[in-house]
Amino acid sequence: MSLLSIIDYGSGNLRSVYNAVNKILSTKSLCSKVLVTNDTKELKRSSHFILPGVGSFKGCLKGFHSNPGLIDCLAENVLIKQKPFLGICVGMQMLADKGFEDGESDGLGWIEGEIRQLKTKNRSFKIPHIGWNNLILKNNHPFIDFWRSKSNLAFDDNLNAYFVHSFSFKSKKSKFEILKSNYGGDFTAMVGKDNILGTQFHPEKSQKVGLNFLNAFINWELTK
Repeated sequence: MSLLSIIDYGSGNLRSVYNAVNKILSTKSLCSKVLVTNDTKELKRSSHFILPGVGSFKGCLKGFHSNPGLIDCLAENVLIKQKPFLGICVGMQMLADKGFEDGESDGLGWIEGEIRQLKTKNRSFKIPHIGWNNLILKNNHPFIDFWRSKSNLAFDDNLNAYFVHSFSFKSKKSKFEILKSNYGGDFTAMVGKDNILGTQFHPEKSQKVGLNFLNAFINWELTK
């Protein structure tokens, strides 16, 4: 039985992510159990990880660092053992090298990039960006192929997801920007580097598209 752990570090919409994942779990899923935890013993036996995030970049990282051993445990399992990892919203942003919300702060540095304030070309686009926007394929990634194989979704203007954010991921290497969206200008909707994924959108709030995405993630295995 494979275990998916939703990482509890004192921040994030844990319950809604848990409910969405629990809704799609089945005996046929690669991950057949989901747990909300910050217990390193549970994390070590997990096969997949989700890091939610709500609030500020600096605040979420402070909560992350306040859990002794948590970052080291995840680094061992994600960076060395290469278990599938998904960061959601600020959970994705924390993957970057640095963030500039409420001053400069260091991120985890797992995907090269910075978190900068979302800028629009038209003042009619209000910040924060709250609502539904389309997902556009920018660069392919093995997970995208797997997601497609697990659903009948087409990557066109009808593929929409739900966003709530004021900052966005600016990757230093564009190949890590997998999906983009547009809100008064293009911004990164998803990043991906090997086994590490991050979405600016909230799959747990994105109805059919989001549940399809999460279903693909909990069944995703990296090719050795």
